[in-house]
Amino acid sequence: MNYSNKPLSQTVVQLCFSKGIDHIVISPGSRNAPLTIGFTEYGDFKTYSIVDERCAAFFGLGLAQQLKRPVALVCTSGSALLNYYPAIAEAYYSRIPLVVLSADRPEELIDIGDGQTIRQFEVYKNHILYSGQCKEGKEHQIFNETEINVALNTAIELQGPVHLNLPFSEPLYGKVAAPSVRPQHVPARQLSMTVTDDLASFMERWNRSKKKLLLLGVMPPNTLSDAILEQWAADPSLLVLTETTSNVHHQKFVANIDQLITSLSEAEKKDFQPEVLVTMGGMIVSKRIKALLRNFNEIYHCQIGTDKANDTFFHLKQHFKIDVSSFWTEFLPKTETISSGYQEQWLSVRTSRQERHHDFLKTAPYSDLLAFKTIFNSLPEGIDLHLANSATVRYAQLFETAPSWFVYCNRGTSGIDGSTSTAIGGSVASARPTVFITGDLSFFYDSNALWNNYVPPSFRLIIINNSGGGIFRILPNAKDAEQFEIYFETQHQLSAAPLATLYQWEYRTAADASAVKEELSTLFTPTERPVILEIHTPTTENDKVLQAYFNALY
Repeated sequence: MNYSNKPLSQTVVQLCFSKGIDHIVISPGSRNAPLTIGFTEYGDFKTYSIVDERCAAFFGLGLAQQLKRPVALVCTSGSALLNYYPAIAEAYYSRIPLVVLSADRPEELIDIGDGQTIRQFEVYKNHILYSGQCKEGKEHQIFNETEINVALNTAIELQGPVHLNLPFSEPLYGKVAAPSVRPQHVPARQLSMTVTDDLASFMERWNRSKKKLLLLGVMPPNTLSDAILEQWAADPSLLVLTETTSNVHHQKFVANIDQLITSLSEAEKKDFQPEVLVTMGGMIVSKRIKALLRNFNEIYHCQIGTDKANDTFFHLKQHFKIDVSSFWTEFLPKTETISSGYQEQWLSVRTSRQERHHDFLKTAPYSDLLAFKTIFNSLPEGIDLHLANSATVRYAQLFETAPSWFVYCNRGTSGIDGSTSTAIGGSVASARPTVFITGDLSFFYDSNALWNNYVPPSFRLIIINNSGGGIFRILPNAKDAEQFEIYFETQHQLSAAPLATLYQWEYRTAADASAVKEELSTLFTPTERPVILEIHTPTTENDKVLQAYFNALY
């Protein structure tokens, strides 16, 4: 076992190990050689080499999402760490712990025109939980230990990204058999939270309200117990709306929000308007539910969860900063059942919408919508289902998801960048097979994700290729823009086939309804390599089919 001869590298490596930060994603470089030597030659770390820093950061994000503990990202100096920024922002808003370890030139070489130098300290200052600037030299050992302990503990305790900037002077490749420093490990704290004193007033409001709406955003699988879900379902005054990304399932919950609320009449909107709105989890996908709730005059909105309480609907009144399971375990035994027809009324509407949904799809023309229907009918049990942003996650919201699927999507910033890399990182850390569904622009934007030696052969990548940014055809008035096809939809004739050949993935394709069904029937058969299924759909028909679908629901 070898160490870098740099005391700062030894300190970082030993403290990461002591805190259980043992998955390290390294992008090749020279200035970070002391860190690379430290992590790769210390036998208890799991290290990955990812050349493209943007892909590396999203790969680490996927690992941390599954591991539920920090993953370290190691890069060289200069623009390298700037390429981490999209994933850092996603981690910040999605509460996923990442530790950026950026190598840097010594302080005296910054801003004098030396090569590969930028101002690295606090480069993520708007989207980071902690930024630390270490110093080179054993005389700064106590200072460095403090900075590193604080940064790593912050990532663990608050579940988010932190940044340590680490200067190393040349020569960079020296090794020693034993460390010259033994840093003090300050353990991370176990943070505990309890419901605050204002629970009584909220309880009184809850118990007298006949129309209560519970809206669930992004949550990890198995966040809530079946007992909690059953108590929600048994309350006739409570309507529960679940998004695909909430990973919550019950026959008395509405799982397809846009089906339910699109084109409600003014009278129906009045009937739907809740007295109390409770939200949990991360970002909400449905633009329609956000618009509807924002237009109501009087709603008492309460957010539950340890995350920041966003006033998404402009009605926020309370925030219980406690984990959601603990809140409901304490709260539900004190609730009272009240006579109400609220839940029953809207579950009846849901049943009607579902019937029309199935009737429309029986005769729907070949399109994105029909492709998604066939995909969701074909997915096996027990998978991790990763969804790209834009049209992909919105189409997914229209279909039922199986309780055995664990659904993930980068909804913190909702960007198309890095979705493939995140799914691949997640697949490496998960014991379950991973299926990733994406659009063509998102796929090609992150195509370097396939430049990865760690993808399990069970990985399945499904691309809906409609030759452009199909979501822009759906957005109101977007098609009226000048040169729409070039600057908004960005039409193309690209195929994933050459990339599959380049990176040695198995490739399959389909371009009509029967071919899609046939390819999906064998897609999940075990293979020796990961598989891409590229589904080509019409470019100009998808928005018309989708509009006809929503019209048919009423």
